[in-house]
Amino acid sequence: MNRILLQPTDVLFFRDGRPMTGSHAGHTAAWPLPDITNHAFHAALHRAGLNDVHAHDHIKRGNNRTGPAARKFGCLLTAGPYPARIGDNGSRDWFFPRPKDSTVAGSVAVTLFPTDNGNCWDNTQRWSGSNLPAPLIYAIANALPPTKESGGEPWMNRPAYEAYLQGRATNDKCAFARDEDIADQEAYLGIAIDPATQTTGRGVAAGKIYTAHYLRLREEWRLGVFAEAMDKLESKPDQRRDLISTLFASGSNRILVGGQQRVCTATVLPNNNEPIPLPLGLMNPGDFRQLPHGKYAVKWVLLSPAIWPEIPAGISRRGTVRQHHPGGWLPNWICPRTGAVLLRVVPEEERRRRRSINYGGKGYDGTHNSQPIHARLVAALVPKPLIVTGWALASGDDPQDNGGAKSTHLAVAPGAVYYFEADTPADAEALASALNWHGKTNGTEIKNRRSTLLGEKGYGLGVCGTWQHQQPTSGNVPDTATNRKNQ
Repeated sequence: MNRILLQPTDVLFFRDGRPMTGSHAGHTAAWPLPDITNHAFHAALHRAGLNDVHAHDHIKRGNNRTGPAARKFGCLLTAGPYPARIGDNGSRDWFFPRPKDSTVAGSVAVTLFPTDNGNCWDNTQRWSGSNLPAPLIYAIANALPPTKESGGEPWMNRPAYEAYLQGRATNDKCAFARDEDIADQEAYLGIAIDPATQTTGRGVAAGKIYTAHYLRLREEWRLGVFAEAMDKLESKPDQRRDLISTLFASGSNRILVGGQQRVCTATVLPNNNEPIPLPLGLMNPGDFRQLPHGKYAVKWVLLSPAIWPEIPAGISRRGTVRQHHPGGWLPNWICPRTGAVLLRVVPEEERRRRRSINYGGKGYDGTHNSQPIHARLVAALVPKPLIVTGWALASGDDPQDNGGAKSTHLAVAPGAVYYFEADTPADAEALASALNWHGKTNGTEIKNRRSTLLGEKGYGLGVCGTWQHQQPTSGNVPDTATNRKNQ
């Protein structure tokens, strides 16, 4: 994927669906969500006027097909943005959200652990001493005494993140960053505009003002984004080209990001077939700690938000019976009753067979030709959700698309930690391969986006580590310099 650094030429404006009236500034100066930069690239591709672009016919009109109602640039894939710090010598240091189970400033030590409940079980295999929602069986406990400290810095760079995953310590104090190190927040007052007359002080805007916060990045910081759009040529469908490379090769390096048409300067970094600078998760069978009862401990940490919607019971498009799933904090690929992982190991030839069935309109034939992953979710550490919403313009290609407000979703914030128990080392390896953003590769491409919605926009990226139960002698942070199996 193309590695792109965005440098704002002015302050940036990002907001969600919360109102901005009077002294309420809404949520207008947070770090941008992944869909913000995806929409920016999508709009830039439309404005570029590229020729010979493949049009995707995605509108189902049954037997009443009267004309080509197609949309362009459906092949766009993005990830990020992440803060990237530029050094004096031109070096680049990428930063990522701190995992929520590491709370000590200037350290990657794990301080929050699933509790070892001993014999406090009831006949449903849930701990009788808690009101945890199904299917969780372990509560999360702090190994440190209570404190008034605000916790660790919200950002850590890639070497520190990989040290955290591998149970190693880091002595690099520059490996951590706070929000105020990256950007300042600036507040402004504004006057509401009447949408009918485009004037102030009249109509629905009479007497209305609002407060807005803006994000001003510091000089050495950039928005780091990964993007590609491998599109078919309309005249030669068997050939592909990367429209992102074409977009910036034309000499244009300006892109509008966020609200109020704020301009950023884009710098495309040399690729050189190097791995994507995201942290690499554990992926070998020997990397995962064996728990006292024989299971193998795998934890999955989100690098980007994830959206798992509620799924009602019914019949799926493939004709299979669909069970109700609550979604929300619980991934849709986890059984809400037992916690079993519903993902399966699917060989590449089976994936091709399924694609041919879907594209041919034959419907699902009921065969799996895949292997289950024997693992289950046992604990979770989930922070407050993020609000994801937006506004869509009317599409001239689809008469039924009138635009308007998009659906509002509550996304699980990055840094959330999900704890799994796998039956065997092979199951632990298979689970890590299914959850790591890089799969079994060394990080040259993004293989897995485990968000049910908006995965193509960079939601649902995560990495795997291992975990242990809280030790009986709590009160001390474990020594992170010890062997990984003891961490």
